[in-house]
Amino acid sequence: MTYTSDEVGRILNQFKETQYVALATIDGIRPRVRPVTLIYLDRRFWMVTSTSSNKVIQINQNENVEFAYQFNENSEDYCIRILGKAKIIKDKETKTSIAKRIGFFNNHWSSPEDPDYTLLEILPDELQYVAPSGMRQFRL
Repeated sequence: MTYTSDEVGRILNQFKETQYVALATIDGIRPRVRPVTLIYLDRRFWMVTSTSSNKVIQINQNENVEFAYQFNENSEDYCIRILGKAKIIKDKETKTSIAKRIGFFNNHWSSPEDPDYTLLEILPDELQYVAPSGMRQFRL
């Protein structure tokens, strides 16, 4: 499908710096969905989580993920679905940079070096935009 970067840009502009999304991972042959905070910084998608969480265990076994962001605008419901791969970030500079930019970090971890802090980057390869006017799908 062809699209302009302006179309995708307008859709991505719906993301705030933080928002709740439903994240799906794969556990064997079954999907597992849970609410998480998605961090959208510099046009990149991030999630922070406990190193021992089920999502980290599942991502280590299968990096394919999907998240859905639902929002309301002008009394109409919309949904953005992003499919892609989750990458566990080990780089200390990146982990520190993200930790400093999210206000809730210190509620969960003592520092960016905390062994229980895992940073995930979601690398999207498909975007689905569901609006009252219909669905649009984009390969990224």
